[in-house]
Amino acid sequence: MSIFVDSDTRVIVQGMTGRAGTFYTDQAVRYGSTYVGGVRPGKGGTRHLDLPMFNSVKEAMDETGANASLVIVPAPRAGDAMIEAIEAGIGVVVCVTERVPQHDMSRVKQALQNSDTILIGPNSQGILTPEQCKIGVMPTGNATPGTVGIASRSASLTSEVLAQFSKAGMGQSTTVGVGGDALHGVDFVECLKRFKEDPETESVVLIGEIGGRAEEEAADYLRSVDYGKPVVALVVGRHAPQGRRMGHAGTLSVLGGGTADEKIASLTAAGATIAKNADDVVAAVKRAKTET
Repeated sequence: MSIFVDSDTRVIVQGMTGRAGTFYTDQAVRYGSTYVGGVRPGKGGTRHLDLPMFNSVKEAMDETGANASLVIVPAPRAGDAMIEAIEAGIGVVVCVTERVPQHDMSRVKQALQNSDTILIGPNSQGILTPEQCKIGVMPTGNATPGTVGIASRSASLTSEVLAQFSKAGMGQSTTVGVGGDALHGVDFVECLKRFKEDPETESVVLIGEIGGRAEEEAADYLRSVDYGKPVVALVVGRHAPQGRRMGHAGTLSVLGGGTADEKIASLTAAGATIAKNADDVVAAVKRAKTET
């Protein structure tokens, strides 16, 4: 099984006719994901990549039965695109756009409160259930089906860790890029809950970093339940200078999150196994399995 997306997921792309939208839609279709159309106002009735184009998300849903959307539009319009998908009732929205204004994201978060939509991102590499569905920009070359669930704030570390798991013969159930911005959709806690409920996910990996409180909230959740599956956490940024943004908006340590060492201590106290670095994650999962 998987979480959030699977072989039944039908995807539309908001911004498909742009250069990035064209490239990543083509990649996903070639991978075998089910993409059923694109949305761009004024392009309705045309075709792109041999897929039908629609003027609105609602029109695309009505015509194609789409239940997921990839938002890959410029930052000034990304907030409106996410809200349109939420208001249309799309089940899963994946936004890969970086630097979406926080004012726009506050409107997106408000729209989510009255909906059943799951938002992944923004500033996310997307989501991948190997050999079933890819939404976003996540590489697929090293992905293999299996039982390791991954939730990550870092795109580059995700690719590295995923490749190491596959090399070790340990496939993935689903890999989720929760996004690197301070305001975003699903977090570690939601991913942990979904992986806990998924019978084919046998172990979970969290890839975290400094800034925010995502790791502390994950630790609070783990302390509140009998999780029943090994959880391994990698937290990077131990040597980052205090008070400086390190690439991701969410890594700004003055936002109230603890240091890497504080996050590691919190997760350790919650029962998670800590990977020392990216090269140690596979070994840490194997250690955790023997201890559970």
